[in-house]
Amino acid sequence: MFDRSTAAAGVSAQFDQDADSYDRLVGANPGYHEHLLLSARRLGLDGDGAGAVLLDVGCGTGLSTAALVETYPAARIIGVDASAEMLAKAREKSWPDGVRFVHARAEELGTALAEAAIEGPFDGLLAAYLVRNLPDRDAGLSVLVEHLAPGAPIAVHEYSVADSALARAIWTAVCWVIIIPLGWRVTGDASLYRYLWRSVLAFDGLARLEQRLRDAGLREVHTRPVDGWQRGIVHTVLGRR
Repeated sequence: MFDRSTAAAGVSAQFDQDADSYDRLVGANPGYHEHLLLSARRLGLDGDGAGAVLLDVGCGTGLSTAALVETYPAARIIGVDASAEMLAKAREKSWPDGVRFVHARAEELGTALAEAAIEGPFDGLLAAYLVRNLPDRDAGLSVLVEHLAPGAPIAVHEYSVADSALARAIWTAVCWVIIIPLGWRVTGDASLYRYLWRSVLAFDGLARLEQRLRDAGLREVHTRPVDGWQRGIVHTVLGRR
């Protein structure tokens, strides 16, 4: 049995453990970076993002942050993550002056930003592979929405396979043939990647996820697909405060 709440509460520690190898492992996933860029573009901000301040919540080692920087090079970007070790890897990389990182759980976002003297509201938010890992999804989403300016967009970049038996079968096959063995080979411990497999299977279908966003106070909520082998598995769920 998969106890989602217990597993989600401990996932930051698992990311801490595997931070050194994370970029190498996801780099073996065809389309990973391109799909993050796609979701960043789908925020739909004008031009190069000049004058905008964006949140990247669940930034990990900064791969989603890099997608925002590439898409909106003139924006200020605040990357936030609950894993101290993943965030340390992000900070080691080279960034423009407008990029900052903050260590915080999504539910504690307001307090962490205030302590870092970062003021909102914010002009857009990217949450890549975050919502599925929140111990309390509805509470976490409500906090994210509270930090958006009126009319500001959010892009939730996330796995969802509950609506399709084919997607679940493909996801399970890829996990057990590629992702879990590779995780074991690189780290010597595949627990994070077994959690990944189980957590995706246990996550919301798209209708349920869209409703969560509406319940959190978003409007114009809709889903757009990605391409490649992850079509029907990874999605961009969009909304606007």
